[in-house]
Amino acid sequence: MKKYLLFDLDGTLTDPKVGITTCVQYALASFGIEEPDLDKLTPFIGPPLRDSFMRFYDFDEEQAKKAVAKYRERFQDVGIFENEVYEGIPHMLRTLQSKGLYLAVASSKPQVYVERILEHFDLKKYFKVIVGSELDGTRESKDEVVQEALNRLFAYKPIQRDQVYMIGDRCFDIEGAKAQKVESVGVTYGFGDMEELKAAKADYIVRSVAELEKFLLRGVEEERQAETKKKGLTLGNMWVMLFSFLIFMGVRSVVMYAVELLCVQMWNWNLPEWLDRFLFARDAALADGAQFAFTGNQSVLRSALGFVGGALAVRKDAVELIRETAEDTKLAHLRKEERVNYLLLAGAVVGAAVGLNLLLDLMGLVDKSEAYQAVRADQYSANFFLGLLAFGILSPTAEELLFRGILHNYLRKFYPVRLTLLVSSALFGLYHMNFVQGMYGFLMGCLIAYGYEFFGDFRVALAAHAGANILVYCLSYTALAGTAFVSWPVCLLFGALAVVCLRILSKKKDVL
Repeated sequence: MKKYLLFDLDGTLTDPKVGITTCVQYALASFGIEEPDLDKLTPFIGPPLRDSFMRFYDFDEEQAKKAVAKYRERFQDVGIFENEVYEGIPHMLRTLQSKGLYLAVASSKPQVYVERILEHFDLKKYFKVIVGSELDGTRESKDEVVQEALNRLFAYKPIQRDQVYMIGDRCFDIEGAKAQKVESVGVTYGFGDMEELKAAKADYIVRSVAELEKFLLRGVEEERQAETKKKGLTLGNMWVMLFSFLIFMGVRSVVMYAVELLCVQMWNWNLPEWLDRFLFARDAALADGAQFAFTGNQSVLRSALGFVGGALAVRKDAVELIRETAEDTKLAHLRKEERVNYLLLAGAVVGAAVGLNLLLDLMGLVDKSEAYQAVRADQYSANFFLGLLAFGILSPTAEELLFRGILHNYLRKFYPVRLTLLVSSALFGLYHMNFVQGMYGFLMGCLIAYGYEFFGDFRVALAAHAGANILVYCLSYTALAGTAFVSWPVCLLFGALAVVCLRILSKKKDVL
């Protein structure tokens, strides 16, 4: 929560459309220009009047000066009050002031008019500083207005620019903020639309007064959530997570068992040759004297359908928690993410996925784990595309719905993000039931959860998990693990890639 808030007036605190456009119409008429459509004159709201007359009607400086004088002739007594306060503004200002925040107005409108408007609507009492332009045309540009507002707000002491927001509805407000190196909040309920504010590169964009108030008070909301987290999980709350986990595992096991029974029944069916070869290893059964023998395809197909069943069982609860988390954290993610941040996360995922697999192999842990060897044998004895579908798409989707969608999002209601990340990732590691996959799952779970928190988008977590699985599956299936690729230099190279990418991301945003 920032302590110093600079507000534009027109289009941010009040709706001056009728007064401004009617006065512009009056000024144009004095030049013999008739403009009956007031909507065409709304671009005059925001920027300096002189610039607008020159830009939109090709006036020279002398004509623009006379037009501004005619505008003020009507505005000073009539147009100034053809105005109305946006609904919710008084309540917002009162709330912000009560929280100890310092409010100021920074408007391109002449200061004498700004003060009269604020007095008329009983808003002046909320502002520590009120700055506008001068009637003689000085301090007309937005960056000069913002600079003067900052000087007065900080009483000409060092300006804490990291504690300031400039809030406005037009690109000029955003540009003024950038010129003074303070963050900007664009509002779309005024006269600048989403496209204009995005083009101006507003740091944040909100769509309503209510959303603006919530955004500016988000530190207070975070304190409230912190109080909730202090209470921690109760046994009743823990049951919600345990129930989801049991449902996921139960449905998955039932589906896999049902597929197994179906395949046993199909052993004696007259199946098409391709399907029989796909599911059954009859020669192996004869050689071993076994009653049944299935191919790796059958095992992977069984796993794939189990993941589908598990995902469907928890999908409803997961979607609801994902939506709730997105709503609770959206104010922290109003700023559009830079594309390079997605590339950095991708680099971290690739580096970690490959580096960790090589590390576990080089340390000899892979060869020592019989449980992992059995899992690996099943996964890589199946058809490549079936395995890719099962372990590259279906498995990550099901596991993300459970571990990030439900467990992580539910835990973060009661614990800080850092602890939530560690606990949910530890549960993800334990779920794999063998040391090799458990260690890998824990570390990758931490990275996936970090990406989820950084971007505030569940799709990022899903993409990171699926991308890592697809990459590792392809590398293992192509037997690259048996080449010189498995070496300490390669392992360290990929590990360094992950560390560097994560380091850069952590400097861009502190999410933990």
